[in-house]
Amino acid sequence: MRLLALAPALLLAAPAFGQNLPPANGLPLSQIVAGVEKSQPVRVFTELEWDDDGYWDIEFINTNNRRASIRIDPFSGEPWSRRNR
Repeated sequence: MRLLALAPALLLAAPAFGQNLPPANGLPLSQIVAGVEKSQPVRVFTELEWDDDGYWDIEFINTNNRRASIRIDPFSGEPWSRRNR
C-alpha cells in the first residue's frame, strides 16, 4: 500500500535523473523551428526532440505528404553534421 502512495512521486521525479538538456547559450527552439520552416517544405512537424549527441532531431511531414527529418545544430540553426563537431 505504501508503494502505491510513493509511485506518483517517483514518476514525477524520474525525468529529472540523467536528463540532458539543450545548451543554455544555444538558439531558442522557436528560432530553430522558424529556420527549418524557411529551409524545408514543412507541412506539419511531428516530433521535435533534443538528442544527447548535441543536436535537435526534427521530424515532419513535407508538402508532398512524405515523412522527413533533419538534425539541427543548436548554436547555428544549420543542419548538424558530426564532421563539424
